[in-house]
Amino acid sequence: MLPRPVKPKNRAQEHRDKIRRRFFPGEDAWTGENEKGWFKAPRTLPLILSLVSSKQVSGKCDLTRVYLELWARHMGEGVIQMQHEGEHAYAAGYEGARGIRTWQERMKLLEQNGIIKVKQIGGKLRQENKVEARWLDTYRDRQMETKELTFKARKKTKAGPKVVTIAAAKATAPRTGS
Repeated sequence: MLPRPVKPKNRAQEHRDKIRRRFFPGEDAWTGENEKGWFKAPRTLPLILSLVSSKQVSGKCDLTRVYLELWARHMGEGVIQMQHEGEHAYAAGYEGARGIRTWQERMKLLEQNGIIKVKQIGGKLRQENKVEARWLDTYRDRQMETKELTFKARKKTKAGPKVVTIAAAKATAPRTGS
């Protein structure tokens, strides 16, 4: 894999770089340049975390670690794909027998307060634990890889082509020569 090209710095970046070199010479500052494994977040995140941790929103529970863990898993498009709740719970600082339950309680509070929206994916078989998550993930991955239509897309294509009356088609047909 080729390294990503380095973008030239703008004036503000150059200015901050100059300040860092002048006042903190030899210090190893994390700048994010040529780095992987970091996430974009709104500059208002500290204010959002303050609101999320307020008693009016979360009562006696601190929701900030769960919300921050969700942000850390955000890869773009406003969607976080959760695979294993145990991993998320542990990363948010909840471990042991109660860890996943604590995580789930906080997720529910975030959803109830309208801070996040949660969509459980999987049909009735999945909800009744008749289909293993690993099988379903493998199936969906293969479906995307092979460009196989989903059930919803197949149903849409079975609806048939749009029918246009001949009179409407003549009215919109381009005229040739004259």
